[in-house]
Amino acid sequence: MTISYNWLSEYLPQTIAPEELSKILTSIGLEVESMEKYESIKGGLKGLVIGEVLTCEQHPNADKLKKTTVNIGGNEPLQIVCGASNVATGQKVVVAPVGTTIYPTSGEPITMKVAKIRGVESYGMICAEDEIGIGESHSGIMILRNDAQPGTPAFEYFNTYNDVIYEIGLTPNRMDAMSHIGVAKDVCAYLSYHKGQEIKPVLPYNNELIPDNLDLPISVTIENEEACQRYAGVSISNVQVKPSPEWLQNRLKAIGIRAINNIVDITNFILHETGQPLHAFDADAITGNQVIIKNLPQGTPFITLDGKERKLNAADLMICNAQTGMCIAGVFGGAESGVKESTTNIFLESAWFNPVSIRKTSFTHGLRTDAATRFEKGVDISNTVNVLKRAALLIKELAGGSISSDVVDVYPHPQPKTIVTLTYSFLKKLSGKQYSPTEVKTILTALGFEVVLENEIELTLAVPFSKPDISLPADIVEEIVRIDGLDNIAIPTAITISPAIETIGFKEALKDKLAQYLTGLGFIEIMTNSITNSSYFNEATLAHTVKMINNLSADLNVMRPSMLETGLEAIGYNLNRKNNNLRFFEFGKTYFTSELGHYKEEEHLCLYATGQTGEDEWNGKGKAFDFFDVKGFVAAVLTTAGIKHISFDKKESENSISLNVFSGKNNVGTVSYLLPKQLKQFDIKQPVCFADISFDKLIQAVQAKKIAYEEVSRFPSVQRDLSIIVNKRVTYADVQNVVNKLKLQKLTNMRLFDVFESDKLGIGKKSFAISFTFMDEEKTLTDKEIEAAVNKIIQVLEKDLEAEIRKQ
Repeated sequence: MTISYNWLSEYLPQTIAPEELSKILTSIGLEVESMEKYESIKGGLKGLVIGEVLTCEQHPNADKLKKTTVNIGGNEPLQIVCGASNVATGQKVVVAPVGTTIYPTSGEPITMKVAKIRGVESYGMICAEDEIGIGESHSGIMILRNDAQPGTPAFEYFNTYNDVIYEIGLTPNRMDAMSHIGVAKDVCAYLSYHKGQEIKPVLPYNNELIPDNLDLPISVTIENEEACQRYAGVSISNVQVKPSPEWLQNRLKAIGIRAINNIVDITNFILHETGQPLHAFDADAITGNQVIIKNLPQGTPFITLDGKERKLNAADLMICNAQTGMCIAGVFGGAESGVKESTTNIFLESAWFNPVSIRKTSFTHGLRTDAATRFEKGVDISNTVNVLKRAALLIKELAGGSISSDVVDVYPHPQPKTIVTLTYSFLKKLSGKQYSPTEVKTILTALGFEVVLENEIELTLAVPFSKPDISLPADIVEEIVRIDGLDNIAIPTAITISPAIETIGFKEALKDKLAQYLTGLGFIEIMTNSITNSSYFNEATLAHTVKMINNLSADLNVMRPSMLETGLEAIGYNLNRKNNNLRFFEFGKTYFTSELGHYKEEEHLCLYATGQTGEDEWNGKGKAFDFFDVKGFVAAVLTTAGIKHISFDKKESENSISLNVFSGKNNVGTVSYLLPKQLKQFDIKQPVCFADISFDKLIQAVQAKKIAYEEVSRFPSVQRDLSIIVNKRVTYADVQNVVNKLKLQKLTNMRLFDVFESDKLGIGKKSFAISFTFMDEEKTLTDKEIEAAVNKIIQVLEKDLEAEIRKQ
């Protein structure tokens, strides 16, 4: 929230220095994240003065330069060399004396120094408007009115606007502080409590709004009373749409809002003054002089102020005339009914719209406006008419015209105030501080709470409508502690706690171990959103997907059933920024449902690889990531986790070439080479390999493994190599399975080191070269024992896989 010091000070009955005000705001929970000076003209024209050209002569050594003397109100005039063609005797000008820093419209600041120009000394500069940041013109020096007095500071002559701007970090519940008056109320409550006297904010409301005539009556009907619980309006005729006065433009520009015209600027001013959004309609566009608040049919086209056509949802609340929609209620105005330069009659709206309805409409259409932000947090329903009258009188003052109707206020079901009971014992328990009943009532009444009932034990309060977030005793405690000052809560000298028992230490330790290992392999950890877009998935998947009831946007509407899609979003984002060689890993969860109320979540470790394994070097090009690289990474991760018996098997998949990963007989994940049709959805044009390890199953497998120490063997191992010819359909995993069935105790390892394919081997054939390692823990193996084991391997390969042993 952006707050102007000058603007805020208008509602405070006493002046507070900017630094002191910053401390108060932070103390009461309105944390000042930044505090910066604002100048309508950069540099504030400091050091610049008004001067009068006393003499103007030709420079003795330059045809295009003039030697002048200028009176700037001092004892002696300044000699200044000027290159402007329009400088002349008797002119009133802006002068930058020596030592003054000027801030040009473009370029860096310049500090004036004594200069010798073509042999003549110059003690300053006569300025053009672009040289001091006032405008863009550089056609000549600025020539001021004749009544300008030499020696007058330029910032006084041009009436520059200076301010201090606070950026306040509001928590989402603090709707009441989303305005200058709301912040002023908090500051006054703080002062009232700490100074021991009642200090109230200076409010600008004037309820004496008397119609000038009744020439423009407009009726209001609320058809959807749940979404619109109060609607007020008034007509103003014969207004003149024009630029706002300078004071109003300065107020808005200081907090970052562009001035448009007096009508729009007033609605923006009132929004940031009171927190109540307003909307001004061109009254001539209100067909039938009727305003109807209702819902239109699903898919109804509507053109908004930005010129875009949007298809309405049946749940979107609309402000309509007798024939069509004019405005998406509380969110965005329509192109046809908005205020234009030709507008002469307006209908001014002030309303209360249901926060849930506004939030849904705002996110559905992607319209995050200031008005929607206020309405979705809840505005003060009791202040609707006060703000309307304040705005109408301001429009009459700045845009002329006449109030041409009575104030229409449709409030079908007046809302009761929320009642909350606070016990003093609960206040002490939660705040850690003993407050007296008098202190409590002083703070709460200063904040607008009404005491309904009180006794020695508790206090029953009516909550002001301006604080819709307060409904619990804990909320009241927060208000008391805030206004007392968060720094005033004493810190105890000792804290008594019971030590917690760590129940997830093993899981977190394993995560950390694997993360460290993957980082060492060059992987970067990513964290993606667990909420994703339903359009990524088919109907079969969506049938078991957890859908968001109150989704943040149309693109974020389901809990992810798969880790792949959010990871591909991250890859696509990096590829679009020329970061082409990527190794990512992520720990995350997926979510499923079988029926309403029955939900399940699973934890995963996923690896993503794309691009090259390394950059191109002078001695060779980098190798592209392939399926086997990621397969190797997965095997290494499982081995690091302590799992020995790892195997892979084919998996049928529509969008990828995939293998299932097994730990023993348990499927713990998959390794996939993604096909272009899936990558196209994310605009990825280079191959991506993906591994998905079920972290839950990995934990189970690791915990089931018994840790045992094995002495390093004293006896040597022996290697034997075999080259076999098999059918192309046979995989190395098939070979492993066949050999493992023999359960040869002396066989400690087998490794594939070459694959060869050629028509010379036979049609549909390929060759595997495999190294077998044998070892006996108790003695040195003999050639006879090794040959017997190798023969068993050869026999089973020939029998089960129809393998042919290649002879060297």
